[in-house]
Amino acid sequence: MKFTIVGAGAMGLRFGVLLQEAGNEVDFVEGWQPHYDKMKEQGGVYVTREHQNRHLVPVNVYTPEEYTATDADFVFFELKQMQLDDMLQRCQHFFKDQYALTAMNGMGHVEKLLKYFPKEKLVAGTALVATILTGPGEVEFVGKPGVGTTNWANYTEHSDAKTTELMAELKKANFNPSLKDNFMGTLMAKVVFNSVVNTLCTMFEITMGEYANFAKADELSRQLIDEAYDVCERAGVQLVNTRAEELASVDYVSKVGNPHHYPSMYQDMSHNRPVEVDYINGYFVKLGRKYHYEAKTHAFVTNLVHLAEATREGK
Repeated sequence: MKFTIVGAGAMGLRFGVLLQEAGNEVDFVEGWQPHYDKMKEQGGVYVTREHQNRHLVPVNVYTPEEYTATDADFVFFELKQMQLDDMLQRCQHFFKDQYALTAMNGMGHVEKLLKYFPKEKLVAGTALVATILTGPGEVEFVGKPGVGTTNWANYTEHSDAKTTELMAELKKANFNPSLKDNFMGTLMAKVVFNSVVNTLCTMFEITMGEYANFAKADELSRQLIDEAYDVCERAGVQLVNTRAEELASVDYVSKVGNPHHYPSMYQDMSHNRPVEVDYINGYFVKLGRKYHYEAKTHAFVTNLVHLAEATREGK
């Protein structure tokens, strides 16, 4: 298959490099000029895994304006929510008959993608996979090969031959994919997860393992999870996990899967980049109010993250 990866950041590179190594044709479209320039200069991206085996992986990388290929099976969007509108506008000249694929964090991207791609050709998912963009032209894969899982769903909730072929390629690339028939429930499960781990680890500048080992971690997690589930129930969204299963997932991934990992929101804040909290915890606040429910804990946490941003910038 052929993939056009829009966004050669941490996760874009993780997906793209491993799909390429599994035998697929991959092009990267990158909008951050220093990153693009470095990859062009060195002829690819330097990849390490668990701080070992640093090696150069050749990649095809383009700016949005210079990329013209329209023959990809999937245009794979891996961006921050705040970047998507601009990149869609810059890239729309090469959208033709491709499927759109995405595993972006938070919510808000689906509605934007549907302005450019038909609903029958939208596949979205979630990835419990940790990766760090350590600098322009450098990426660190966290975890051994095959660690982590991905969940996917067609927007129509009806799979087709193209999606089935996609799952086979993701499996060969060690992403442990699972195809679901519950679109919103699949996506929202990761938003719930991130509303706990990403946010709390970012505020206190700690790893996932440090959070999970705190004696009151389950109590904190349960409060955010319960409130998020209350919102989803009012919105008619049936999540793929029960509340207990979601709590167990937070605990397991934090203690066993990625205990030494700083979540992506922390990585953004530590580099004084805008964070996605409005599309994660803030999404539950917005959705709850639509159904006359105040997600007070999520609102409080959203404001605390912005306070942490503001005070860091001040320093």
